[in-house]
Amino acid sequence: MEIRTASKLEKILKNGHMAVSSECGPPRSSDAKGIIEKAHLIKDHVDCINVTDNQTSVTRLCSLAACIHLKHEGLEPVLQMVVRDRNRIALQSDILGAASFGINNMLCLSGDHQSFGDHPSAQNVFDLDSIQLIQTSRYMRDEGKFLGGGDIEKPPNMFIGAAANPFADPFKIRVPRLAKKIAAGAEFIQTQCVYNLEKFEKWMEAVVERGLHEKVFIMPGITPMRSVAMAKYMAKSVPGMDVPKDVIARLSGVAKDKQADEGITIAVEAIERLKQIKGVAGFHIMAIEWEEKVPEIVERSGLYPRPIVD
Repeated sequence: MEIRTASKLEKILKNGHMAVSSECGPPRSSDAKGIIEKAHLIKDHVDCINVTDNQTSVTRLCSLAACIHLKHEGLEPVLQMVVRDRNRIALQSDILGAASFGINNMLCLSGDHQSFGDHPSAQNVFDLDSIQLIQTSRYMRDEGKFLGGGDIEKPPNMFIGAAANPFADPFKIRVPRLAKKIAAGAEFIQTQCVYNLEKFEKWMEAVVERGLHEKVFIMPGITPMRSVAMAKYMAKSVPGMDVPKDVIARLSGVAKDKQADEGITIAVEAIERLKQIKGVAGFHIMAIEWEEKVPEIVERSGLYPRPIVD
């Protein structure tokens, strides 16, 4: 079997640099212009760009096609893949398709339930769960075989990631669930948005106690708040989100036209604090429909310029 060539993201992390990833959502259109423009806003300040897979169960340009567009622009995409919409045949097929275009990063996810989206009566699939998708990706790459047992002539060269939510209940299973994803083969982790810094620190302490930080690269999620209304909505209506009252109070304490600036400052301060935590290997900056602010966040938090790797 041929020797794997590491992706840019993999090289950044394995060389000990703080990695920076970001995220773009594809359009509800066959025109990819929008996501290409978003990606170019952030390309010089991040190491790779996640492309979401029908996020919130709303139908969009598929993640794979959008990743191909970014690849053609000379950018480093991360293919997000959810198990909600595909069975194991389609999942394996799409992994091969991505690899055929030199897309060598993927993030394995469950996917938001279809009842939240624009087709609430759609049939979900969940033939595999997200942990089984991680296992499948590693099996295809490392063993060169399909789940059905057949050989893969040229295995897909994937750097495989997963998501983690340190804030969901019950808290006591958060680290054991992470351990399961690592055991399944996850090589990097991007977390839920981090606003409760103390709880994240407590989670990381438990991660380090089990030595899991030596087996996987952990990248906390950072999403800047645009307003106090956004903070209140995320605190109340987004499952698994932990927005402390002091964050809401801080945004409430400034004029409405200054809340976005304050949200950026809160994000920068979070990065500066989280950088000091043992086991944190980088950051996943999710500026939802606010990509133009990613360069400012990266620069102000001391993560710019980005390292160059061969």
